[in-house]
Amino acid sequence: MSVDEVTFSELQLQGKATVERLRRSPAQSLRVRRRDAEDLVLTTAARAELEHKAASVTTRMFVALMQRDGRARELVTDVLPEVFPWVAFLSREEVEVFVVELVTTLRAAESLDNPAPVVQVIDAWRHTAEVLADPELAAILAADTDEDLGVVPAPDVS
Repeated sequence: MSVDEVTFSELQLQGKATVERLRRSPAQSLRVRRRDAEDLVLTTAARAELEHKAASVTTRMFVALMQRDGRARELVTDVLPEVFPWVAFLSREEVEVFVVELVTTLRAAESLDNPAPVVQVIDAWRHTAEVLADPELAAILAADTDEDLGVVPAPDVS
């Protein structure tokens, strides 16, 4: 579902009209576009609570199912390429490790009410798949070497 948009200045100058627009919005959310910073999402507290509860219950049910039923883990491993097509570059064993790590992180992140660790796990595995998809990089990683190449410098973030 797409979210209606307003500019930050509209929110400031036409507050009541913007709130009314939010109330009438099918998603009960508005994206507040900003030129000088990250966009914001304006929603009602009731809508935010509903979304949080739905995500929390879904996560807890999924984790419980995965922990109790080996067939569920197999099924998730089998359908994972539909959700994350890049897992095609991972071995079956790596996909299984990804599933376990994802489920463990989902459970822990839900208990902290913080989805950031889940995204971090997904991004890390996606980056692994990107490296494995590149034959040159994969060959470098697969090379058997006892040589320590030293400290890796921090990336330049300028």
